[in-house]
Amino acid sequence: MVDRENPESERIRVAAEVIRKGGLVAFPTETVYGLGANTFDTKAVARIFEAKNRPYDNPTIVHVAKRSDVYKLAREVPVIVEELTERFWPGPLTLLLKKADHVPRPRSPGEITLRMPNHNVALALISESNLPISAPSANISGGVSPTTAQHVYKDLAGRIEIILDGGPTEVGVESTVLDLTSPVPTILRPGGVTLEDLKEILDTVRVHPVAEAEHKIEVEARAPGMKYKHYSPKADVVLVEGDVTRMIKKIGELADENAQEGLKVGIMATEETAHFYRHDTVVKIVGSRRNLKTVARNLFDVLRAFDEDGVDVIIAEGVVTKEIGLAIMNRLRKSAGFNIVRV
Repeated sequence: MVDRENPESERIRVAAEVIRKGGLVAFPTETVYGLGANTFDTKAVARIFEAKNRPYDNPTIVHVAKRSDVYKLAREVPVIVEELTERFWPGPLTLLLKKADHVPRPRSPGEITLRMPNHNVALALISESNLPISAPSANISGGVSPTTAQHVYKDLAGRIEIILDGGPTEVGVESTVLDLTSPVPTILRPGGVTLEDLKEILDTVRVHPVAEAEHKIEVEARAPGMKYKHYSPKADVVLVEGDVTRMIKKIGELADENAQEGLKVGIMATEETAHFYRHDTVVKIVGSRRNLKTVARNLFDVLRAFDEDGVDVIIAEGVVTKEIGLAIMNRLRKSAGFNIVRV
């Protein structure tokens, strides 16, 4: 365990040395746990893809410890970056920019995704390494993202050198990815910095259809979360969206249908609705509809908990797509493989 407020310098030094020597270190951020390697060591970065079974055209995010690092790693940086990073860094905003020529990014030629995490352990590791650290989420590719060190251990034990345990993450879903190479700034993946937050600074900003995730779209993987299967537990997931009253009724019907087929059913509910469901199903409360940040924080942990309980199918409630609800629904829609029932 590493103190998240005041990380022990010796533990950080050991992990930083592993990074410098080409090893892999899992570390906490405010969003999810990342699996990090030296960005300038192409063999080390390739090991990330091998450890995760990650498709090689699915790019990683480069994590930095100072706002000024943007200008060392990217070129033709738009003026708005200064205001965005002053407001949202450190924090869950990733910027897609044009790559500086000296930065090796063979999987995403010409572009780079950059962010400064809001977690003292992550910042200490990057600073002590004195290197930008490339890091996707620290889990097997396609599966549920890790929000605790225990999640990382279950997925990657024996595949990586070190896991820095900084406790559970706070945001719970990955960072927002904002494309600043397009004529109009475009959200490629919704996350902890919301569309509403960005509108306070940007004159115009759009949400890419792949970020809305209302249906499957074939696109190039310019940023994590765009192209491939993501956030999926072992159980099948069915997402029910719409009016809350009709949604509760439909979930009950689906639970009965699956139970009659001999399947073990799990229902992902909210504090306000959980009491409506039958007690012979596995009902787990993910958070409150009145505070969707609690849903985001618990989402991946609850999906993993259903797998621990051995359910065959998870029927999940949808939420509104305002503020962080857009990120929650992006994850749930993709977790369900777009198996969505709208009522």
